[in-house]
Amino acid sequence: MSQIAASAVIHPMAVVEDGAVIGENVRIGPFCRVGPRVTLKDGVELLSNAVVTGLTEIGAGSKIHPMAVIGGVSQSLHEAGEESRLVVGANCTMREGVTMNCGTVGGGGITRVGDNCLFLANSHVAHDCILGNEIILSNNVMLAGHVRVEEKAILSGGCAVHQFTRIGRQAFIGGLSAVAYDVIPYGMLNGNPGILGGLNVVGMSRSGIERSVIHQVRRAFKQIFESEGSARANAAAIRDEYLDCAPVIEILDFIAAESDRALSSPHRGKN
Repeated sequence: MSQIAASAVIHPMAVVEDGAVIGENVRIGPFCRVGPRVTLKDGVELLSNAVVTGLTEIGAGSKIHPMAVIGGVSQSLHEAGEESRLVVGANCTMREGVTMNCGTVGGGGITRVGDNCLFLANSHVAHDCILGNEIILSNNVMLAGHVRVEEKAILSGGCAVHQFTRIGRQAFIGGLSAVAYDVIPYGMLNGNPGILGGLNVVGMSRSGIERSVIHQVRRAFKQIFESEGSARANAAAIRDEYLDCAPVIEILDFIAAESDRALSSPHRGKN
């Protein structure tokens, strides 16, 4: 049996299936469809012609625009109908035609999106992706399965991200880029194949990172990617030099972490 708050406003031409949980002040427009295992937290708005299905939770204050399909079954070739979920955080906006898929058992069973994220028209979040807070996916961005995107990253229009790739915090991905390898926190990647062109200095400055710290990060970047040897070996060698610089340590930890993908670099696209 559905649990529908008394303050919810549901258009008579919308379909809310039995079992859905609808919070306070939710608004569901005409021709929307809400599945029987969906939870819409307080203040969620579905404008019109939006579909929310699967075992899906939409966080408070989020807004879903027309023709979006949220919580669909994964497109994995190994999909066999097992139980899986999609959890979207608070105050997210999903514009026209956005698609987000539930997870797969083999990938952990959940696709998760943080708070305050913006998904522009026709962007896609595939199965088992994990996204942090305040991420922007511009028009037609495509995330393959198992991608991890850390908070405040910006992915420009039309870029495509290979499965299992990691994109670090506050990274910036240029339009139409092909992201085949991990992108370090604060990195700026462009092209096809994607090349790590430097640091997202503008984003770092806007987020309040002091200029002196940015200079340290730029120096560390050069030591990692312009010195002889591999980026991972170079990163390990300079750690003691930057113990008091949190952004550099974040980059070094990212490089040292286990990953299924190689590391994007300024030279060959990977390292």
